[in-house]
Amino acid sequence: MNNRSEIWQQVDTAKDRLIALSDRIWGMPEVCYTEARSVAEHIEELRHHGFRVTENVAGIPTAVIGEAGEGGPVIAFLGEYDALPGLSQEAGVAEHRPIEAGGHGHGCGHNLLGSASLLAAIGLKNWLAENKIPGRVRYYGCPAEEGGAAKAFMVRAGAFDDADVAISWHPNSFWEVAPPLSLANTRADFIFTGRAAHAAASPHLGRSALDAVELMNVGVNYMREHMPSDARVHYALLDTGGIAPNVVQAHARVRYSIRAVDLPGMLELVARVHNIAKGAALMTETKVEMRIVSAVSNILGNSPLEKALHNAMEELGPPLFDEQDRKFAREIRATLSPEELASVYRAIGQPQTDTPLADFLVPLDAQRKPMIGSTDIGDVSWVVPTVQAHAPTVAIGTPFHTWQIVAQGKSPAAHKAMVHAAKAMAATGAAMVTDVSLLAAAKADLTERTRTTPYVSPLAEGVEPPLDMSIA
Repeated sequence: MNNRSEIWQQVDTAKDRLIALSDRIWGMPEVCYTEARSVAEHIEELRHHGFRVTENVAGIPTAVIGEAGEGGPVIAFLGEYDALPGLSQEAGVAEHRPIEAGGHGHGCGHNLLGSASLLAAIGLKNWLAENKIPGRVRYYGCPAEEGGAAKAFMVRAGAFDDADVAISWHPNSFWEVAPPLSLANTRADFIFTGRAAHAAASPHLGRSALDAVELMNVGVNYMREHMPSDARVHYALLDTGGIAPNVVQAHARVRYSIRAVDLPGMLELVARVHNIAKGAALMTETKVEMRIVSAVSNILGNSPLEKALHNAMEELGPPLFDEQDRKFAREIRATLSPEELASVYRAIGQPQTDTPLADFLVPLDAQRKPMIGSTDIGDVSWVVPTVQAHAPTVAIGTPFHTWQIVAQGKSPAAHKAMVHAAKAMAATGAAMVTDVSLLAAAKADLTERTRTTPYVSPLAEGVEPPLDMSIA
């Protein structure tokens, strides 16, 4: 019995509905923790395919779990469906053309991500049922990956406690096993409170919260020379205290994103930034409160899972793109700078070419210089053996969180790549169900990686999901 071929056929049987789901999610972009319509679409699809549905996971209204099957190991497929603010864009055009000024858009391809992960779950579920093989398949609909850390809250609530393996993917320029690299990250607000006064008649009576924010930012900038070179600190002003320059600003708020290669390094850096904020408050005779918004761990690799996924991707081969796919990809690439094109090849350690869409599998041992961000899948990887694929949904070189990603989010090439990702994930899940030794090796790998450093949630006690990010 050719297990992979049968599983791929199951994916093909369901792919049209899931491609349609992806396109619907693209058309209703909802940002961090507001994905009410998107999760409703996923719930409807789960029920259509016979999954048992659990809503409001971890107290999050836009998180869902669908489960099917009985007995055997629990194979989790992780999906996302949140969009990004300010990236509204028409599909299928290679120029910046917003649908709605200031509107949202799927600038990281999560419309594809959730749909393909659900497609993989459907394919594996149906294959197990047809062959009467015990095993439970779960689809985790995870909101708010972009800054909300929903998976970290779901892990803390125990949603993954009985899962045996977690499999996911992400839209990308390349066909590859995603390198297990990400930065631990804390998002924290620093809220300064001062005293209002007439800026001309009685400035000596005022204590400026905005001055405190400015001094904090200066202090953090001086700190950059004296922190690890692979750490990152960025900020955004949320409240500048008003628009009247003749009023001393009594309140101001700045949000910091603080990243490091691991949790201990991140927590140390958070403490240093907090000390700078306290110093700024001392200098301005204001008060400061640090409020954690979200936090995620760095991701842990899993060698047996990565090899199993790579084998499935190698056997499957890259997506088969046609000339129309390549034509649109070339048009998108024409909007990119030489630096943007060169940087993506450096990230995978491959020579730069004129190929507009990836038609090769990146070697598992490629000498990479990756561009590293943060993801809440990191927290899942500390408690469940976890692996991710990358599939070429966009033209090579396309930077993420841009209008160019949104423009390609409903393209035929993106659809082909998402189906390919689903097949690779479903086949890897089947290998975990049918090969007891492989599953044991994946679990042993996680045990070894956490033997000296057990998982501790980066979320401080009392920190709850920031369900209303507009006021979080």
